[in-house]
Formats: sequence, C-alpha cells, structure tokens
Amino acid sequence: MVRDGYLFAVPLIAAALLLGWLTRPAWAIIPCLLAFFFLWFFRDPERAIPQEAGAVVSPGDGKVTDVSTVTVGNEKQTRLSIFLSVFDVHVNRSPIAGTIRDVRYQRGQFLNAMNTVSAEKNEQNIVTLEGDGQRVVFKQIAGLLARRIVFYPKVGDRLDRGQRVGLIKFGSRVDVLLDASAHVNVKIGDRVKGGASVLAYLQPQGALTAAGIAPATGRAH
Repeated sequence: MVRDGYLFAVPLIAAALLLGWLTRPAWAIIPCLLAFFFLWFFRDPERAIPQEAGAVVSPGDGKVTDVSTVTVGNEKQTRLSIFLSVFDVHVNRSPIAGTIRDVRYQRGQFLNAMNTVSAEKNEQNIVTLEGDGQRVVFKQIAGLLARRIVFYPKVGDRLDRGQRVGLIKFGSRVDVLLDASAHVNVKIGDRVKGGASVLAYLQPQGALTAAGIAPATGRAH
C-alpha cells in the first residue's frame, strides 16, 4: 500500500464515524466507500521481475495504446505508450537496470492521456536511464484526472529493473522510448503489468557495434 492511501482514507473513515454518530448510520456509507476506493487505488502489489538479459519491463499497469517509430533529434526511436485508467495500479517502476542520467519535469496541459498529442503537451516527468550500453527514456505523463506526478530517485542513482520509482495519481500515461533496434514484445491493445510484463528486448551494445550501428549518444525528451 502506498502511504497516500492511508492519508486519504483515514480522514474519510473518521468523517464516516462522526457522521454515523451525529446523524444516521446511512450517512456514513459514502465516506466509507470513498475510503475503500483510495485504499484500493493506492494498492502496491508485489511483482515477479523478469531476469532475461536486455528485457525492458513496463513502467506501469495498463493498456498498450501506441507502438510506433518516432524521430527524436536525428534519431529513429521506438515509442511504446501505456494508458493507465483509474482502475489500474498507479505505482511506477524502472523499465531497466541502470543509472539515472537526467530527470526533467515539464509543465503543460492535462489533456486526455489517450490523445496522441498528450505525449508532448501534457505535464510530465521525463527520465533518462543508461544501462548495459543502452539508453532508455521513460515519461510519466499526467492525464485528464491526474494532477500530481511523484518520482523519488534523483540523477546519479542506480536503479534495479522493476524497482519502484514513483506514481501518477489517477488516470495517466507512461511512454518508453527505445533504440529502434529493440525487439518489441507487445502490440496495441495488450494489457501489461508494471515491473512484470516485458515490453521489448534491447540489443546489447556489442551486437550493435558488430552490425555497424553506433550506440546512441544524444539526449531524447
């Protein structure tokens, strides 16, 4: 359970008890239901983290809404987008094991996270990770209902694959940007689980060099 669940639920339970005592027990039903919702929403289940070499796991629970090739700077990259509804677990996890090279918070709009332009225009937190000779960028993107993005680590921290790193409160979206050589393991419409579902497999740096593909050196946001 994320601590925020208790912060929301405890006052509601207290209000329910007070209402039930001062008025009628029926009036306590609504705050009790709201308290139950927040405890359920901020759930944080344990996950079995895949150990395969090069695996990129999903940063969050939800539905894959986009698998496409995008141009960032002068580089072709694969973008995987996952929509988190209000019914999904909203704890976010690191997609790979690596070191955080950059964290940038971008203020913006609160468009529906299903909208493709939300990836650029919405308020978001952009994290650049480097590990095993590869760079992965993932974004925590606010949605229509989301109004707060939480990210705990800082630049220079070393993360394990599947490690908890933060959350987005209420409906939202996470994007993962990978080298175009990555082997994608999901398709649009798939349901994925944060830390447990493999989105793609990265080619090791040695394989890229042998194939005549230079490792990425620029920064993507």
